[in-house]
Amino acid sequence: MALMLLLAIPTSVFAQNARPHVFVGTVTLDGAGAADGAAVTAWVDDAQVAATTVSGGQYNLLVIQTGDASFAGKTVSFKVSNANAAATGTWEEGGGDVLDLVATTGSAGGDSGEAGQSGAKGDTGAKGAKGDTGSAGAAGATGPGGAEGAAGPAGATGSAGSAGSAGVAGVAGNDGSGGLGIIALIVAIVALLAAGGSYMMGRRA
Repeated sequence: MALMLLLAIPTSVFAQNARPHVFVGTVTLDGAGAADGAAVTAWVDDAQVAATTVSGGQYNLLVIQTGDASFAGKTVSFKVSNANAAATGTWEEGGGDVLDLVATTGSAGGDSGEAGQSGAKGDTGAKGAKGDTGSAGAAGATGPGGAEGAAGPAGATGSAGSAGSAGVAGVAGNDGSGGLGIIALIVAIVALLAAGGSYMMGRRA
């Protein structure tokens, strides 16, 4: 069917635009086959690019690239009677896919609502458990030495010591009278010699 559709397109269309991508398949809406005449549309970048209707529970749709924008590699989404279909396709020039569409009424995308206001700040959470004790830090460097302190006051005088023991007795000295006697004897001898000499001198005279 896709090949027949491509052959039915006039060659003048190909001369002006890229070859279309053909999508065909069954259409299910709300769990049952879509009724004849139900609208099927194709969308690229939130813009409608093709449309057809259901016939005998099936659709066939040519998605033709128009203008300067390229459809290559872009996602093609579908709607059935304005309800979003779950299946999507990827556009390729001259491509063709059998893609069954399943949609549910009420799944059409509406316009985006305005952003809501920021909610109130929540309460402060409970305090967490105490963490483990950290490891000991490295030892600090040794500080410089302190200055020399001042001299302390003089101590009190100590008590007198006990008397020493007596010394050893000295050796007894020589008798002093013996020396004096010798000296007296010598003096007497000298005196006698002098007297004798005087006598002899007198006789000679």
